[in-house]
Amino acid sequence: LVAAVVTKMNCELNNVDPPVCVTDNIIGSDASCFDLILLGDMFYDEALADSLHRWLDRCIEDSGTKVLIGDPGRAHFEGHGIRKLLHHLAQFELPKSVREQNYGLISSHVWCYNRKL
Repeated sequence: LVAAVVTKMNCELNNVDPPVCVTDNIIGSDASCFDLILLGDMFYDEALADSLHRWLDRCIEDSGTKVLIGDPGRAHFEGHGIRKLLHHLAQFELPKSVREQNYGLISSHVWCYNRKL
């Protein structure tokens, strides 16, 4: 829910209409109505990462959905096959308090998922 609020605030600051934010679990559902999917720190579990990968593939194949992924470099993300299909867009240093609470993670990255890399 926090990510949805922050996304809306960021859009307002940049004079962009905010997207519809869905905070329910929609993995596996029909995503043909979405032209953009934003994921943040969702690859913290291997089973979740696998189901996300399959679903995102289907979203892109069926609807041409653009997928942006934010991740601080968690082990399941770094070692997952999806990593080879991502184009790096940005890196952001994490605040000291976040670094201290998250076992040595120091930065977060934004990636664009491209099934054809």
